[in-house]
Amino acid sequence: MEAVFGLLLMLLGVSHGVETSFCDGRQDGAQCFRPLGESVALRLMDDASELSRYQWFKNHTMILNGRRNHVMSNLMENSSWFSPSDGTFRMDNLSRTDAGEYTLHSFDIRGQKLEPRSLQLTVQAPVSSVLLVSECLSQGETRVSCSSEGGDGPQYSWTLNGHTLTDAQLVSGNRDSNNITLRQDVSGQLDCSVSNHVSRMSTCGFRLTNCSLLNRMHLSQRLLVSRDFWCTKPTVDTEASSVDHSLLICGLRAAVVTLILIGIAAYLVWRKKKYKTAEVSAAPGRMNQENSVVMVEMRSSASEL
Repeated sequence: MEAVFGLLLMLLGVSHGVETSFCDGRQDGAQCFRPLGESVALRLMDDASELSRYQWFKNHTMILNGRRNHVMSNLMENSSWFSPSDGTFRMDNLSRTDAGEYTLHSFDIRGQKLEPRSLQLTVQAPVSSVLLVSECLSQGETRVSCSSEGGDGPQYSWTLNGHTLTDAQLVSGNRDSNNITLRQDVSGQLDCSVSNHVSRMSTCGFRLTNCSLLNRMHLSQRLLVSRDFWCTKPTVDTEASSVDHSLLICGLRAAVVTLILIGIAAYLVWRKKKYKTAEVSAAPGRMNQENSVVMVEMRSSASEL
């Protein structure tokens, strides 16, 4: 029962806690990407008790120093903790200064030095908003620009009516740039997606105006999408959106919690029935004991007579 309640509390805690990403650093050359201000759990080894000594460096600065299950020093102890039992180093409230290359130097139980392992941690600010601006040009073409705020190292991609934009539909620019010019016969729903290693945002549908019908009239349109914008349009992109992912996780957690509660109720009912059965089984024994006492007393009285 203690394990059941522990699992229940853990699930509820994860549901309300800060999302933590797991990154396996047991392979040399691992790369980990996390958003600014969030947490990461780095798996450095299987079990620290299997190592006589281990040291973890960032560049040339020692971050962690330990012997088997004993942590001798942790330079980041105010914002991190290390679990020797599973070799996991957790870092909270990530900042840009946490990014960089980390290297583990370790020795086996016999004191033999093992091959060093390095990992690259990248911390980026997520994309917070996307601004799309279109403008009709004099020859009927449409010039469109896409810009973003808050994101480090943004990358741009375009789709038209759910399909990747082709070079034949462009007058200038390319599908990976944030400024393009479309031919005059191009129309439909245009999407600009901005992404980096830790986030992705889309304009979620922008209806292009047919500039060739405006008789060289100048027209400009703007669309601003922020992180609070709820996009309900289905996309062709196979990558699941963060909203759908969150709903799926919440549904699974609710199902697990419901099953645990049903299990607890079934256990309590079974325990109650078992207790009643034990009482019923003990009752005849007590009655026979009382009758035996009465018979002994009666026989004693008869002998005296």
